Amino acid sequence: MKTIEELEVGMTTPSDELIRDIRELDGDILLLGIGGKMGPTLGKLAVNAVKEAGGNKRVLGASRLSDSSLREELEQAGIETFPVDLLNDAELQKLPEVRNVLYMAGNKFGTAGNEHFTWAMNAYLPGRVAEKFRESRIVVFSTGNVYPLTPLIQGGASEEHLTGPIGEYGQSCLGRERVFEHFSRKYEIPMAVYRLNYAIDLRYGVLLEVAKAVHAGTPVDVTMGHVNVIWQGDANEIALRSLRICSTPPAVLNVTGPETVSIRWIAEEFGARLGAKPTFTGTEAATALLSNAGRSHQLFGYPSVSLRDMIDWTAAWVAEGGATLNKPTHFQERKGNY
Repeated sequence: MKTIEELEVGMTTPSDELIRDIRELDGDILLLGIGGKMGPTLGKLAVNAVKEAGGNKRVLGASRLSDSSLREELEQAGIETFPVDLLNDAELQKLPEVRNVLYMAGNKFGTAGNEHFTWAMNAYLPGRVAEKFRESRIVVFSTGNVYPLTPLIQGGASEEHLTGPIGEYGQSCLGRERVFEHFSRKYEIPMAVYRLNYAIDLRYGVLLEVAKAVHAGTPVDVTMGHVNVIWQGDANEIALRSLRICSTPPAVLNVTGPETVSIRWIAEEFGARLGAKPTFTGTEAATALLSNAGRSHQLFGYPSVSLRDMIDWTAAWVAEGGATLNKPTHFQERKGNY
């Protein structure tokens, strides 16, 4: 993958399984918060799956869409766009009724010093959205940050693990889940809670951050010594396919790759590919933010893109000076201060 066009094709080409699921799905699809990092490729994947499946399902996207070029890009891809401030209830209520909703809106970075807005976006808005779309099925994007740091020997928190978020961002995300769950039970809204850990797009993500540090000769912090990652194309597929597992009370699904990945090992792999010797700072802690995604693999199969493929592609992207989004993950954070 050498161009953004090739990258997007790799993330927006539907599998046979997704095409089948979309064919069997009733109703149109709305992405709330389509303007975020994953939203554009997820929307394009949905459009492509609908085309392959046949029928006349619409794919809609709502977000602030303050970047007119992004709105034009989405429209050209076949996504009907709705510029909206979701916290403005009058604007929210004007959105069309849609059978299938993927809820991606939220706030993470900039939480410190702006906690009130984070709670409004992550824990208040879900109630308004659930009231509006009580006749829909809803996939609720969440995060592995609702779990505590867990010992490496446990292999990551499974869906049965007790939640215990660290910091106000993680707490507000658990609030989002609980508010949606309340309305799921109240109105019998079928839902799935989608707890994602570190999607990889060559323009951002944990692998890019480590590769750039190795390439630049900057020390890699290994205190948060292990992570989970998944190719964003696979994460997009699972999000859309999760529409078929929505239930009341909500189904809960960890979404990430199968490996518990060493940051030190990743850096050494990039060093070998980029011709640079990595340097390190810190010492690996005995705990990390890790998820066990065995349930999603059981339901939807293992990710189609391997970890080593992601490393190869990322190394080549960095070596060629590929475009980046300048959106760090802050995967090193252990105190929940985003």
